[in-house]
Amino acid sequence: MILFPSLMTKTAKINKLPEFRAGDTVTVHYKIIEGDKVRTQPFTGIVIAKRGEGVSKTFTVRRMGADGVGVERIFPLASPNIEKLVVEKTGKVRRAKLYYLRGKVGRQATKVKERFGDIFVAPEVVETTETPVDQVAEVAQEESTTPAESANAL
Repeated sequence: MILFPSLMTKTAKINKLPEFRAGDTVTVHYKIIEGDKVRTQPFTGIVIAKRGEGVSKTFTVRRMGADGVGVERIFPLASPNIEKLVVEKTGKVRRAKLYYLRGKVGRQATKVKERFGDIFVAPEVVETTETPVDQVAEVAQEESTTPAESANAL
């Protein structure tokens, strides 16, 4: 039976997953079926790509495995086997595809700057009653007395 792409999008069940993009560190809780047993396997890594359209949309997650070997998995976005997706950290990157991370080894392969939201929050400003100029002027007046003046005062 041949289904047209427009019919496939109507019949497919698309998961409600949180917003994420390339550079984000995510944990994908994926349902693994082994014979009669069903278990959930978490896979934590950096999203290096999102591709496709509609039901065939996929995303690639890369993590560093044992002995510094990179492990990549491609997850279909509309898969019923994805139980949940947790965005651990949001990354600040300037590319849509982070394939350059494949050439990195060890710690360098996981370095992505963190994005703290779209709104910049300025640090708190503490107001003082005296300005530093006033404080400097007071100290200068106290030190301006010469040794002769202090001797005459005795």
